[in-house]
Amino acid sequence: MSIRVVNNTNLHPNIPKPNRLFSSISIQRLPTRPSSTSSSSSSTLSTGDLPPKLQEIVNLFQSVDDNKAKYQQLMFYGRNLKPLDPKFKTKENKVQGCVSQVWVRAYLDADQNVYFEADSDSALTKGLAALLVQGLSGQPVSKITTVSKDFIMSLGLQQSLTASRNNGFVNMLGLMKRKAQQLSESGGAMVGNEAESLNPTQAGAEFRGGERIKDLLVREFSPIELEVEDISHQHAGHAGVGGAAVETHFNVKIVSKVFEGKSLVKRHRLVYDLLQNELQTGLHALSIVAKTPSEVSGR
Repeated sequence: MSIRVVNNTNLHPNIPKPNRLFSSISIQRLPTRPSSTSSSSSSTLSTGDLPPKLQEIVNLFQSVDDNKAKYQQLMFYGRNLKPLDPKFKTKENKVQGCVSQVWVRAYLDADQNVYFEADSDSALTKGLAALLVQGLSGQPVSKITTVSKDFIMSLGLQQSLTASRNNGFVNMLGLMKRKAQQLSESGGAMVGNEAESLNPTQAGAEFRGGERIKDLLVREFSPIELEVEDISHQHAGHAGVGGAAVETHFNVKIVSKVFEGKSLVKRHRLVYDLLQNELQTGLHALSIVAKTPSEVSGR
């Protein structure tokens, strides 16, 4: 068995990290639309120049017709959304016009990219908020403020959501865009306890998960090959540095017999499920390449 752990921790010292960035998009094996079908309005709507993550989410939802599967995916997003600190559940951060209570906050990282956090007292609404958090976080203000609400129609969620929840979804997007614009106009300045969230010494900032991730993958999948690469230094605001390093972003390449007969999506889900605790305690993003021995035998 070949195992390599790569730790690049020589860049961006002492840069504060955003509290949460979603891991790579995961979706179950869903029933796909037959290639001959072209009548679905969700697949023909133009989504414009969306941020890459948001476009990826749109593509995923457009690839299926099953409304129940889309609903379940929203619930999955919501379950993986980190709870918002109660001190940020303020009137200024509350989304107006929602059936449920929803709060959204925004802040800039060292490269002037916007990151969002959100929460809701409703599981479904939390899933909608999480979809936007994942799709919009890490983008410059200009990219976020130009997102049209029309993209929501392209998700094909009309049958899964009531009219009031659709309206609330639009309002969430509107508040996120306004907050991004306000950050731009204020130069990213924050007031009161908003700035406290960027303190790199807060809970979770000392997550050092490379060895932990490797140990879990070895124990669960008995890999033939495994590479766990820390790329935190590539993400301003998530930097891993020597000493008290903060490891938040990883590339994982794994070859295991466990993946035989499983779709790529199912393989990713197995890895995500194994690392749920890490995703809740400091791991922000995970890029996965999961192959079977037969898929690499010809190299």
